[in-house]
Amino acid sequence: MPVAVVTDSTAYLPAGVAEERQIRVVPLEVRLGQRVGREGCDIGIAELSAALADRHLDVQTSRPTPAQFAACYSGALDAGADCVVSVHLSRELSGTWEAARMAAEEVGPDRIRIVDSRAAGMGLGYAVLAAADAADAGGDGGAVEEAAADVASRCRVFFSVDTLERLRRGGRIGAAAALVGTALAVKPLLHVAHGRIVPLEKVRTTARATQRLVELAVRAAGDGPVDLAVHHLGAAARAEDVATLLRERLPAATRLLVSEVGAVIGAHVGLGLLGVVVVPKR
Repeated sequence: MPVAVVTDSTAYLPAGVAEERQIRVVPLEVRLGQRVGREGCDIGIAELSAALADRHLDVQTSRPTPAQFAACYSGALDAGADCVVSVHLSRELSGTWEAARMAAEEVGPDRIRIVDSRAAGMGLGYAVLAAADAADAGGDGGAVEEAAADVASRCRVFFSVDTLERLRRGGRIGAAAALVGTALAVKPLLHVAHGRIVPLEKVRTTARATQRLVELAVRAAGDGPVDLAVHHLGAAARAEDVATLLRERLPAATRLLVSEVGAVIGAHVGLGLLGVVVVPKR
């Protein structure tokens, strides 16, 4: 049997892809007040959006437990896999990678490889798909792990948010950095560097933020083939505008996916997120 590929729910793969590619997905949890559920299973975007609109409702997220990962790994091995490659959300943003590592130590460290994508969304998703491609091609655990890590090393993620307050409260960005977004009418632009969320620049209007995201993506893509993704939360029209501009500016793009992020990432960025994932091909 090919190497089994595992990821978590923040990969936000297109609908049906995980099932089609036999990728096992371990969900993170979301807490909306007293209600707790699994991302993508029990709690979706509609519930999250309603919760974010209620200023009195506490919204939190939590990693899967090591026991959940252990059950997933054991299931894959029992089903006939010789090895498992598990690719996850940046360890700088979540304890998910650490929970996966602990489970690997328990189940079989010689048969389970854990990869830090240093990203989220399709920054993680493209690394997962590269692992699945390598597994389908008959690669062993080392080759599948290397394929995922290679994509992770080339990935760039740029995004804008309406406010940095949720990122600050969740500990994903420091209080000093959060001051970037406090001025009236300033739209902060950020990127993911070495797995961490880092302020990049600030612009004055939503329209300018959209324009700068396109410019940054085009620069990062270069002249050759590239995989792209546009993510949003409650900003579908703006996301489609960005996708249209990217198609015009980057005709060599091999894939361009547009999707709304799920409840876990949404809980930390808030409504109005607009982001671009760029993975230049070798």
